[in-house]
Amino acid sequence: MDPRLQQAAKSGSIDELYALIDENPYILENIDAVPFINTPLHVAAASVNIEFAMEMLNLKPSFARKLNTSGYSPLHLAVDKNHTDFVSWMLKYDHSLACLKGRNSSPSPHWMDQENDAKKRFQERVLFS
Repeated sequence: MDPRLQQAAKSGSIDELYALIDENPYILENIDAVPFINTPLHVAAASVNIEFAMEMLNLKPSFARKLNTSGYSPLHLAVDKNHTDFVSWMLKYDHSLACLKGRNSSPSPHWMDQENDAKKRFQERVLFS
């Protein structure tokens, strides 16, 4: 991924995102063509940039289900970082993301033993949806 796009996702700069799209209209398509990659949505999830994530999902909804090279989706990363608001927002966007399997064919393998608010929110959504 272009380091400028990664920085835009990390800082939440939607203006920079569109400047990069203006420079290269295929920038998001090129990322989406790679089967396993850390997308701008992964970066936004780890950095808790909900507005940037919303914009990214408007442009590239497929990024919500994309696994990175470690086998984790943006939602898995947000839960791991205990970003409760981001997790809630992602599950409202698409509650079926709670069933997305990642590494080891599990919806959430790397944080199942942890206790945090985001995990509780995720589990409530899975159990009661």
